[in-house]
Amino acid sequence: MPVIDTKHDLDDRTLTITAEFDAPVRRIWQIYADPRQLEKIWGPPTYPATVVEHDLTPGGRVTYYMTSPEGEKFAGYWNVTAVDEPRSFSFEDGFADLDFNPNPELPVSTNVYTFTEHDGRTRATYVSTFESADALQKVLDMGIVEGATGAINQIDTFLAS
Repeated sequence: MPVIDTKHDLDDRTLTITAEFDAPVRRIWQIYADPRQLEKIWGPPTYPATVVEHDLTPGGRVTYYMTSPEGEKFAGYWNVTAVDEPRSFSFEDGFADLDFNPNPELPVSTNVYTFTEHDGRTRATYVSTFESADALQKVLDMGIVEGATGAINQIDTFLAS
């Protein structure tokens, strides 16, 4: 399994997930840079993602929805703030309605995804920072650790296909 560590810190308002992949940094970068590849790994296995808009450049926006086993759709967005291809990118991640308007009742996180070469593999560090400890606790209660871990753990299978 790619995910090797998950930890959250309510005082720092952060959730950090670390994963390792048996692929070069550029290959892992391509998954996030290509909307069709991103669809294969963004949602948890039972909530596949559909990427609608994908502009992985500073000031760009990515919009998507995940579909539940019952067919219910859950939308979200990224506002891309920085890109250092193929090493890292940063974005605000939020929940949205099905027209991709931000949902102000749900937390927004600031995210930094970093990819580094580590012993011939790629180590990915996913850091999400929330506006408050309550916001972090809310997404923890919603199952973010399980959902994100399930999504990230799909990457090895996707790379093998």
